[in-house]
Amino acid sequence: MFGSLKITEVFFSIQGESTQAGRPCVFVRLSGCNLRCNWCDTEYAFYEGEQHSFNALLEEIKRYRCNLVEITGGEPLLQKNVLPFMKRLCDDGYEVLLETGGHMDIAPVDERVQRIMDVKCPSSGESDKNRFANLDVLTKHDQVKFVIGSREDYDWAKQIMNKYDLDKKCPLLMSPVSGLIENKTLAEWILEDNLRIRFQLQLHKYIWAPDTKGV
Repeated sequence: MFGSLKITEVFFSIQGESTQAGRPCVFVRLSGCNLRCNWCDTEYAFYEGEQHSFNALLEEIKRYRCNLVEITGGEPLLQKNVLPFMKRLCDDGYEVLLETGGHMDIAPVDERVQRIMDVKCPSSGESDKNRFANLDVLTKHDQVKFVIGSREDYDWAKQIMNKYDLDKKCPLLMSPVSGLIENKTLAEWILEDNLRIRFQLQLHKYIWAPDTKGV
């Protein structure tokens, strides 16, 4: 299969988020994003990157001897070739995760891929870009993530969860924006409301310095 993708970095690290947190994982970070979230921590992926063939990427992934691969960005779904590439990974026996911003159509993604999809809250500055039609495509194999920067975000996320019955569709994740809200504060709100959601931190940022690339 021929094809290529513009890649910012490929690295081996500990999965820091989602229900897969704590597992060793190969990350393939694609270049480019058409959102500008206020709290984005991977702005370098907007512009950096070089073109890599599928074969070169597969060889790079293989050398880490790890079966879990996450496709991330940037926004991976901006590059149409990511669809056949993820299919190729699945065909080769990899367990594949896709982290996506929630504003691109997730329906064409291979059903074997676990889609970890953001629903952008107001503090991101991009909540008007959410593609809510994606919520109808979700399966129990997928996950939805809310990144919370304020009480307004939290209350808004609860409304979205209720409106779309999200807790009946797939696992839900909620994490605080570092520097905007305390971990304890968000945890206490979740407990007070007894939300059926998984509180999560970006585990990798507690292992390495928060601004470290490639981990």
